Amino acid sequence: MISAELRDIDYEKISRLVYEQCGINLHEGKKELVKARLGKRLREGNFKSFAEYYRYVVTENGTDELINMIDSLSTNLTSFFREESHFHAMRQIVRDRVSAKRAVPLKMRVWSAGCSTGEEPYSLAMTVSESINGESSDIKIMATDISTRVLSAAVRGIYRDERLQNLPSAIIKKYFQMGYGKSKGYYRIKKDIREMVQFERFNLMETPPCSYRFDVIFCRNVMIYFDKATQAGLISRFYQCLNEGGYLFIGHSESLTGLGHSFKYIEPNVYRK
Repeated sequence: MISAELRDIDYEKISRLVYEQCGINLHEGKKELVKARLGKRLREGNFKSFAEYYRYVVTENGTDELINMIDSLSTNLTSFFREESHFHAMRQIVRDRVSAKRAVPLKMRVWSAGCSTGEEPYSLAMTVSESINGESSDIKIMATDISTRVLSAAVRGIYRDERLQNLPSAIIKKYFQMGYGKSKGYYRIKKDIREMVQFERFNLMETPPCSYRFDVIFCRNVMIYFDKATQAGLISRFYQCLNEGGYLFIGHSESLTGLGHSFKYIEPNVYRK
């Protein structure tokens, strides 16, 4: 018999563990959300209580379930070309660099940090593709998320038709394949766009490897789940990952105000190293 009660002491332990693992700050108002989302994990794993579940996920044998727990509690709201002004700015950045390079092929490295189910990195790939106008280029987009569940969906690059309803028909025709038969109602990102994006699981609380060197970083609507100290640490790590003159994009509801950083303000939610 599963105990449906999420005691305060268990909620505090789970909240502390989530904060330590991925920086998400679960305040008291999130208790019912945690209870609902983890209740399913309890039922599937035949755990009798939240206390028993917590004791398991902090053991070595519970490592996989700890990842499932983080997956369940991560909010993954996204859409193609969300906060569209950022993609206009990105298009201009690419065009400026194409013009500056002239005869030399453009090389760019972009990081979509907290990529969810892939709409953001694929939108970036389409934006870059539109901007280079067939010019020779070497463009790679690294897309990371802490959730293995959303990464699996992102790698497939298959979306229900309602996810595309706000896209121009010309973009759909150019960059998506329409499903038929059993796949009717679904669209798949075309191969050339999928190949521009590399997906990896990465925890933003960790120190990025030396190979993480980028010209542009998109990390939007992720920091809203972190406290100020966690935000400051993340911004510092992003600064180290950017090449000189590189850009950081954050969400429209986010700001670097109050955080000690070395970025230069360009326009709302856009900063430069």
